[in-house]
Amino acid sequence: MIEILLAGAFALGISLFGTPVLIRGLAARGYGQVIRDDGPQSHHVKRGTPTMGGIIIIFAVAVAYFSTHIITQVSVSASALLVLGLMTSLGVVGFLDDYLKVARKKSLGLTGRQKILGQVLFSGIFGFFGLRFPDESGLAPLSSQLSTVRDTSIALGTVVVIIWIILMVTATSNGVNLTDGLDGLATGAAVMTFLAFILIGVWEFRQGCATLNSPNCYVVRDPLDLAVLSAGLAGACTGFLWWNASPAKIFMGDTGSLALGGALAGI
Repeated sequence: MIEILLAGAFALGISLFGTPVLIRGLAARGYGQVIRDDGPQSHHVKRGTPTMGGIIIIFAVAVAYFSTHIITQVSVSASALLVLGLMTSLGVVGFLDDYLKVARKKSLGLTGRQKILGQVLFSGIFGFFGLRFPDESGLAPLSSQLSTVRDTSIALGTVVVIIWIILMVTATSNGVNLTDGLDGLATGAAVMTFLAFILIGVWEFRQGCATLNSPNCYVVRDPLDLAVLSAGLAGACTGFLWWNASPAKIFMGDTGSLALGGALAGI
């Protein structure tokens, strides 16, 4: 369980102390929030606040995760790597949107169709590869069976699973994006969600069929490593929240909101 503490601590430190460095860098380049003139007057005070803060969240999570595994000499898992890939790729989509906004000095970056296309593409890739890479027990990172608390005997098939994953990832990433409208709201909600994922991962590991010989055990893939990744995400968001709480010194932008939505859906 030391991996969970290390990942959380590393990500917290990187995010907490790295965010002000990012703020200065973004401010020096004029990468500030663009506010529509016809928007609420209360939002105009946010004009010019550095955005694209999701960069530090993604960076902190990745460094914390890999550093933890290097220190503990525990192998990385396919499940966590897939989630990291999904988070980063959606973060790239969000970054393009944020960059176009600040470059054009307008509140319009990528079109809605372009963002949806990026989300569909990367979530489809996530689903495709998630159904591969079985472990020694034959378990892939993603299950193709209908599940409630546990998998049932109803097989959905590859196409249905990928379509479902696309819908889930797209809905979740856009949901976080919509939530990111008040200072610290999306970040704070994400912290609590990832903390819950840590508990779920540890519980599934303790009650998993790989460690518990019981008819009620969970047949799951890499629950503990996903808990480690969740700890990194919780730590990174907590460190960022210090600077993102009202009055925000930086916004995560679509870079952060789409990335966090991808991580939430992926885990």
